[in-house]
Amino acid sequence: MSSTYLWYIPNEVAPGHRGDSVVAHHNSLSTLTERAVALENHGWTGALLGTGWGRPDTFTVATALAARTATFEPLIAIRPGYWRPANFASAAATLDHLTGGRVRINIVSGKDNLGAYGDVEGDQADRYARTREFMQVVRRLWTQEDVHHDGEHFQLTGSTVVPRIEPRDGRLHPTLYFGGASDAAERVAAAEADVQLFWGEPLAGVRDRIERLRALSDEVGREHAPLEFGLRVTTLVRDTTEEAWADAEAKVAQMAATQGAAPQNPHRRTAVGQQRLLDLAAQGDVLDDNLYTAPGRFGGGGAGTTWLVGSADDVATSLRKYETLGVTHFVLSDTPYLREIERQGDQLLPLLRG
Repeated sequence: MSSTYLWYIPNEVAPGHRGDSVVAHHNSLSTLTERAVALENHGWTGALLGTGWGRPDTFTVATALAARTATFEPLIAIRPGYWRPANFASAAATLDHLTGGRVRINIVSGKDNLGAYGDVEGDQADRYARTREFMQVVRRLWTQEDVHHDGEHFQLTGSTVVPRIEPRDGRLHPTLYFGGASDAAERVAAAEADVQLFWGEPLAGVRDRIERLRALSDEVGREHAPLEFGLRVTTLVRDTTEEAWADAEAKVAQMAATQGAAPQNPHRRTAVGQQRLLDLAAQGDVLDDNLYTAPGRFGGGGAGTTWLVGSADDVATSLRKYETLGVTHFVLSDTPYLREIERQGDQLLPLLRG
């Protein structure tokens, strides 16, 4: 199976995300379109669009960018609770129809400002039970007609989504990506996701999680095609290894000098997957060949907690090691986003695809 290489568009109101260039109208349609077109022109399949209350609506941004591009595939992050399954299934089916099958979906279950958009806070078990039911119902709506569902969280009577999703090259519907490292999250992924996304953990940790998820797939009675795996990580690429490490260390020094200046995600240390990343720093600043853990000590979160650092050859070698473990979906990024779309598209992607 060939691998898929995506980038990241932060979809933030405030400029300068993770050291990005601060430009006028940074989240205007013209600026965002410039990034999406650059992704097309430099070999990327598409990009993950971030979600969360207080950010531009992700589905609206994805629709606008899809309309301005020819091949760009948005990986649209969405939350059960913000959407109900039938509304979401209809919106996604419509966009998939209009774009000729370019839609990918990332289901997010982590905590958010739920009350602001009318959702309620449940415990972890309830939250992931709802997510699993949401994914089950959406998949049925995309593949069946006259759907009836009477579940714990959702009810439908005689629901048929139109336009119908057209199968394309073995793809029955938009790919469902999912993240999360807790036991509850992994059971949802094993049963219902198409792709489980990992943060930038060391190879041994990713190997263990893949083995556990494959075993869980059998345990929970998975009914779909085998679960696939993806990696969401920062990749700091420069012309030489020495230049890359000098820039990485300078960036971390700047983060240390300004720590606390930017608002932190209040749920940063409650998510199991995020805590796993933060704990890596106790094992050393550099793990495996070039996985840099120091950013997590100075405010780096999510994909910015650990970085793969080096020349294009160095980073490609590391990513191929993840590929050997079974990872076939990669969501990469570094800042400034536009410059790195071009640099890594031209220098890194040819090595990965070659």
